[in-house]
Parts: sequence; structure tokens; C-alpha cells
Amino acid sequence: MVDRRLTLEWIHGIVALTLGLFLLGVSPNVRFLRNVVDFVGSVLSVPEHPAVRFREFLQELYLWSRDKSDLTRQLEVLKNENAKLQIANSVIMAEQIKSELDMRMEDARVTLREPHSWWNEVRIDKGLNDGIIMGLPVFQNGFLVGRVSSVSAFSSWVELLTSSALMIPVVIEETRELGVVVGNSNGAVLLTYIPEGRGIEKGMKVSTALIGELLPSGIPIGAIADEGKASSDNGYMTYKIEPGAFMSRLYTVSVLKHSGGIVR
Repeated sequence: MVDRRLTLEWIHGIVALTLGLFLLGVSPNVRFLRNVVDFVGSVLSVPEHPAVRFREFLQELYLWSRDKSDLTRQLEVLKNENAKLQIANSVIMAEQIKSELDMRMEDARVTLREPHSWWNEVRIDKGLNDGIIMGLPVFQNGFLVGRVSSVSAFSSWVELLTSSALMIPVVIEETRELGVVVGNSNGAVLLTYIPEGRGIEKGMKVSTALIGELLPSGIPIGAIADEGKASSDNGYMTYKIEPGAFMSRLYTVSVLKHSGGIVR
């Protein structure tokens, strides 16, 4: 015997399916049904909106993370390339400076050092025809010896650091204190006009201060050789300087010519 309840359920299912297919077929042409569908869609969009926004957030987060990784890699590449360019630039500049120094440095031989002015001046065998002009710095082993004081066509005279007639503004490299280096015409080189209490110590290095175009700053002169003593000028100290050059043994020297070339 057929179950009556089961038969009714089958009939209801077939009717509902038929009605659903009918509504699905006619819904595009019925404005009322369109409105119903739109209303249902707008109602369902309310609980759906957070999920959509969360999905968009995850997509944006993924794209941001991917872009950040790409930018980080590109930044590292640029850093490496920049470091290489800096090294290359430093090498090129060093070679240019060396080449310029080689062109500007003129070796000279000391041809005369008179006994009565032993600590004041020497004569060298380079003159105006070699591009030597007054005021140029003269070196021995990279340390300042003096400055050209007079020039003739084939020779020049150099005023020495030990001369009392030559005064050179200097700076103490460790403290950046400014002073004046002057000789006593008896073999000594002194650092003067240093105010008391500036912490100047033995061994600190002394180099030229910014003076002018002919005598660049930073040229090494020597080092402080003693603890210093108060000078006759109130508030100032005087220190003895140990020159880097061998002032008593000047046989050959070098002259740093002007960057503008030979001046006649």
C-alpha cells in the first residue's frame, strides 16, 4: 500500500519545482519580479558588505606587501650601485688629485745657504722660467719648509720656517685652535698667540690655516714639542714646534706651483 503522506510530499515538490522554473522563465519580463529580486539583493548586500570589504582589504594588503618587497629589493640594488659609484668616484678623484699634484710639484735643488743667514733663507735652482712665483710653499718630505720670498729668471730664494721674518697662520689639528708659527732665526720654530688654558699638549699636530690661494690650508708643519710657557703678552702661551722637515739638512726641496700654471 502506497504511503499517502509520501505521495503528497512528492506532489508538493513537483509543483514547487514547476512554479520555480516558471517564475525563473518569466521573471526577466515581469517588472514586479525584477523589483522583488532587486529588493532581495539589496537586503542580502547588507550582511555581505563586511565580507566584500574584508576581501578587498586582503587584496590591497597582498599588493602592498608585494610592492614593498619589490621596492626593498630595488633599494638594495640602488644602494650597492651607489656604493660602487662612490668608490669609483673616490678613485677617480684621487687619481686626478695625484695627477694634478704631479704636474704642480716642482723639485728643486738648494744651491746656496749662506752661514750668516743659515736659519733664514736658502736659494734654489728654480725660478720664474720654471713657473715659480713669490709666496709659493716649499716642502721637504711633505712638510712645509718655507715660502718663496724672491724670484729671478733661473733661481729663487726661500724664507725658512726658522726665520723670524716669516709668520704663518696655523691651526692645531686636534683642537682647531688658531695660532701663528714664527722662527727665532736661531734654529727654533715657535707657535705663538695661543690663549692660556686651551688644553694644548705635546705631540699635537700643527698645519697651515686657510690663508690664500698660494698657500693652501692643511699643509703639515710639525708637532708641538713642549708643554709651552707664558709669553710676555698677557694671556698667551708660546710652544716650541718640532718641524717635520729636517731644517738643518735641506739639499732638495719641492715647490707647489700655482694651479693657474706658469706665471711669467
